[in-house]
Amino acid sequence: MILTQIANPAFRSRIWARPTSCRSFWGWLNAVFNRVDYERIKDFGPDRAASEWLLRCGAKVRYQGFEKWQHDYNGLPTGPLGKYKIQAIDATDSCIMYRGFDYLDGLKHLEEIKLCKCIYIEDACLERISKTDTLQESLRRLEIISCGNVSDKGIIALHSLRNLEYLFLSDLPGIRQKELTVELLQKAKPSLNLELDLD
Repeated sequence: MILTQIANPAFRSRIWARPTSCRSFWGWLNAVFNRVDYERIKDFGPDRAASEWLLRCGAKVRYQGFEKWQHDYNGLPTGPLGKYKIQAIDATDSCIMYRGFDYLDGLKHLEEIKLCKCIYIEDACLERISKTDTLQESLRRLEIISCGNVSDKGIIALHSLRNLEYLFLSDLPGIRQKELTVELLQKAKPSLNLELDLD
C-alpha cells in the first residue's frame, strides 16, 4: 500500500512540495535512531549496543584486533558476549546526536573517533565526550571536520581527555577565536599534536 502511494507522482509532488515537513520527519527519525536502550546495553554489553546504535545512524566501527571497518548493520559479528571491542569510530555523514551519547559510557577500548560532516554534532557532544570517564582514559585520536555547530567552547572542553595525543580540526566555521582556543588547548595539553585546517 505504502509503496503504491510513493510510486504515485501526485503523492510524491505533495511530499516534495513541503520540504519542511520532510526535514522534520528525518529529524524525528534520526532522534528515534539515537534513543538509548539501556536494557540492551545491560543484556548485550556496551560495545555491542554502541555498535548497533552507530551503524543504525550511518557510522562505521572498527574492532580491536581487526583492520576491516564494520558498516553493515545486518553484518554485525556474532559470538561470545564481549568478544568484539570497539577501537575506532568513523561517524562521517552519520546522524549521531547528543541523546545517543550514553552508548559511549562503557567503551573502554575506544582510541579513535572521526566526526566528519555530522550535522547534529555540537558543543554539548564534545563536552559529553570529554566528561566520559572511559574516554578520558582510552581516547588517543580525534578528528572534527565540517561540523558546523561546533564552536570554541566545545573544542576547549576537549582538554579533559587525559590521553589524547592527536587532534585534527578542519572546516569549523563556528570557531571564532582560533588563536585563543589553540593557545588554551596547548597550555592545558602541551604534548598534544594539534593539526589545524581552519580559515
